[in-house]
Amino acid sequence: MNRIYLDHAASTPMHPRVAEAMMNVMTGQYGNPSSIHAFGREAKRTVSGARDSIAASLGCKPDELVFTGGGTESDNLAIFGAVAARADQGKHVITTEIEHHAVLHSCQELERQGYDVTYLSVDESGRIKLEELREAIRPDTVLITMMYANNEVGTIQPIREVGELARQHDILFHTDAVQALGSQPISCRDLPVDLISFSAHKINGPQGVGALYVRRGVTLEARSHGGLQERQRRAGTENIAGIAGFAEALKIITENAEEHLQHALELKKTLLDQLAIHVGTEHFHVNGHHDYTLPNILNISFPEVSTETMLMNLDMEGIAVASGSACTSGSLEVSHVLKAMNLPEAFLQSAIRFSWGLGNTTKEIITTAEKIGTILQRLRNKP
Repeated sequence: MNRIYLDHAASTPMHPRVAEAMMNVMTGQYGNPSSIHAFGREAKRTVSGARDSIAASLGCKPDELVFTGGGTESDNLAIFGAVAARADQGKHVITTEIEHHAVLHSCQELERQGYDVTYLSVDESGRIKLEELREAIRPDTVLITMMYANNEVGTIQPIREVGELARQHDILFHTDAVQALGSQPISCRDLPVDLISFSAHKINGPQGVGALYVRRGVTLEARSHGGLQERQRRAGTENIAGIAGFAEALKIITENAEEHLQHALELKKTLLDQLAIHVGTEHFHVNGHHDYTLPNILNISFPEVSTETMLMNLDMEGIAVASGSACTSGSLEVSHVLKAMNLPEAFLQSAIRFSWGLGNTTKEIITTAEKIGTILQRLRNKP
C-alpha cells in the first residue's frame, strides 16, 4: 500500500538537503560553541552562520533571534518573559479563544499567578473582530499574544492592524507564526510586532528546534538560567545540528517560495474540485476563511460521518490526516477552535484537517478524494 501523508500541519518530512546539513554537523563537529579552543570556535561559527542565514530570510538582525527547543518554548519564553519584564506596568494580557495550547495553557498559568486574561472571540471564519480588541485594551494591558495563522483551519489574522493598535497603546505584541512560516511572506522588520515564534519542523526542518524573534529594545526576562547563551535570554548548550538544519530548511523554502505557494494552491484546488466530483458539494463544508487563509490547510466537515470514523477509515486506506492540532488530536474532545467559531454541531463532530507540502502530488490528492467518496458511500449503505 502506498501511504499518503496529509498531516504537514502537524510535522513535515525533512528535506534531504536539511538531513545532509545536519549529518555534516553531527559527524564532523562535537565542540561546545561556548568553548574557546578550535573545536568550540568551529561550532560557534556554525551557529553564527545559521543565525545570519535565518535572520536574512526573516528580515531581522542576527542578535534579534533566540534559538529555542521549538515553537512551544518560543511561545512560553515570549509570554512569560515579556510579562515578567513589564511586571510593574500591569497584569492584563489579551489573547484569543483559538490559540495553540502552547499559548492558551501559558495564559491559564498567568491567571493562576494573578493576571487578568481577556480571550477574544472570533467569527464563524475564525477571524477576530478588531473593535472587540480595541474595547479590551486597558491601561494595565502589557501584552497581546495572537497567532498569525491558525493551525487547525488556516485562517490568517489581521496581524498588521493588531500590531499598529498595540503600538499606539505601548503594548507588547507577540505572534505565534509557527504555522505561517513558509506559507506567508514574513519580514520581521516590516511587521509592527515585537515577538514572533517560529519552529523548524513545520518547514521540512528538524523537530526540537525553533526560534523567537525579539525586536531590538524589547526587554525579555529569561526563563532558563545556567549559562550566557543567546545573549543571556536562553541558557543551555545550543542544538548545533538542529540549528544548522533549521537554517537550511528556511533557505530552501525561501528560495522556492513562489513554487511552494503555487504547488500548495494547486493541491488545494484539486482537493476541493475532486471532492465536489466524488462526494458532492452538498455533502461537505469547508471551515475557515475563504480569502484570509493558508494555502496548505483545509479543514472540512463531512456531516454524515463522525471525525473518528473518517480518521480510522482513511488510516486503513493508508491516508494520514488529522482531527485538529497534533497536540490534542489524540483526544476525542471537539476542537476548541471550531467551538469558538460557533459552527453547527454536525460540523463540529465531523471535521477533518488536510494539510500538504513537500512530496505530495496531484495524484495523491485525487486518490484521497476518491477514497473519501468510497468511504461515505460504504457507510451510507451499511445496515
